Amino acid sequence: MRNKLRFVHRGEIVELENIDPTETLLNYLRYDRALTGTKEGCAEGDCGACSVVLGDLHDGGLRYQAVNACIQFLPMLDGKEIITVEDLKASDGTLHPVQEALVAANGTQCGFCTPGFVMSIFAEMHTGRTPDRGHIDNILAGNLCRCTGYGPLIQAAQDIARADLRDQFHDRASATTALLQTLQKDESLSLTGADRHYFAPKTTDELAGLLERFPEATILAGATDVGLWVTKQHRDLPCVIHISQIAELRQISEEKNQLSIGAGVSYSEAWSQLAGYYPDFGELIRRLASTQIRNSGTIGGNIANGSPIGDTPPALIALGARLRLRSATGTRDIALEDFFITYGQQDLRPEEFVEKLFVPLPDGNSRFAAYKLSKRFDQDISAACAAFRLTLDGSRVKDIRICYGGMAGTPARAHQTEKALIGTEWSVASIEAALPMMAEDYQPMSDMRASKEYRLMSAQNLLKKFAIETTTPGVATRIVGAGGLAYA
Repeated sequence: MRNKLRFVHRGEIVELENIDPTETLLNYLRYDRALTGTKEGCAEGDCGACSVVLGDLHDGGLRYQAVNACIQFLPMLDGKEIITVEDLKASDGTLHPVQEALVAANGTQCGFCTPGFVMSIFAEMHTGRTPDRGHIDNILAGNLCRCTGYGPLIQAAQDIARADLRDQFHDRASATTALLQTLQKDESLSLTGADRHYFAPKTTDELAGLLERFPEATILAGATDVGLWVTKQHRDLPCVIHISQIAELRQISEEKNQLSIGAGVSYSEAWSQLAGYYPDFGELIRRLASTQIRNSGTIGGNIANGSPIGDTPPALIALGARLRLRSATGTRDIALEDFFITYGQQDLRPEEFVEKLFVPLPDGNSRFAAYKLSKRFDQDISAACAAFRLTLDGSRVKDIRICYGGMAGTPARAHQTEKALIGTEWSVASIEAALPMMAEDYQPMSDMRASKEYRLMSAQNLLKKFAIETTTPGVATRIVGAGGLAYA
């Protein structure tokens, strides 16, 4: 295995060795490279002041994505290009078009958050160029301004989206692609530094072998959660195994009436396909995180983490998703709902890892809906998250799957409520009659996000909302925001 980290910066391949595997990209940029335009605001991936752009090869082309440098570990740069705000100006010092747009719109304000906004808009300039207000809001939701309104910042982003502009990164795209292709041929990465080990295998067999050798290793996908273990909890991670370079785990495909999603597929990569089949699932993904987090975080990681307030498991359980677990001795498939045993405990045997997820495709006979309640609309942890899948036989309930996050120590189905509804006439009245059973299904707790009384009442009301939406066509039950997005 290779013992040097290799990445592209400013048109050249950079090599590093003997580094701390859990040093953050932000600290490397600021303290090792003196690139202080990238700021630390929260150190947990919320504020966007640390946003940088990573370039990689995807679907045969060069892709640029904004990420949070504060929770990315430095070795995660391997095989990629890094772009910071200092890299945008031309060789003669001329500002980049995105920077000029912010100046023209008076969007710089105090300046602390400005580099992060610049990098988010820069990534969009190389990706979408969509001036729609709802789309721009999504792009900038992970960048928080501390001192004034967002109007000028949004205007600058829209101005860039409407303009047909090219920059030096467009001009040298072929050269960058060639450098990244060279890095793709490298052997797997193995680093040791500060008494810590870091591995980046390139096959699932290699991953399984490493877990045999290091069964206590931390498996790293997007670092959107593990990164906080280091920056906030100051935990020591003696051994980290990063899975993002395993092509088998980065695949998403349709097979046998189901969607197969590898454990390394990011939210951004899965978003459009899941939304195409289940629009509410797409809206759930949009709200669960910022663009920077969606570009890094994975659905497989959200599952493996086992959080009771993870937003994707309730929807996946309601849809009847299944999970494939793998080790050096073979694979086993289980229902996703059986993976979550109790708080902090999942059905993951020693040396096993999550390999892929299977999501049933719509059958034409069922209705699916998902709803999220949180104090802040965008990029906030749920107080409660609900998902329902209903199948009718005429007007009677043939089958219903009800699952909530935030109501128990794990994402959990409402089995007693389901039993009370199966065979009944599907109506608001039948829902009202079954709602008392939900108190038997869940005994939620009170915390900073919601009281137990609020959670139980909200869970009951969300089921009533689903009944109204499925029995009264055209009724207005959702807020319609900028860009025509229907909010749950």
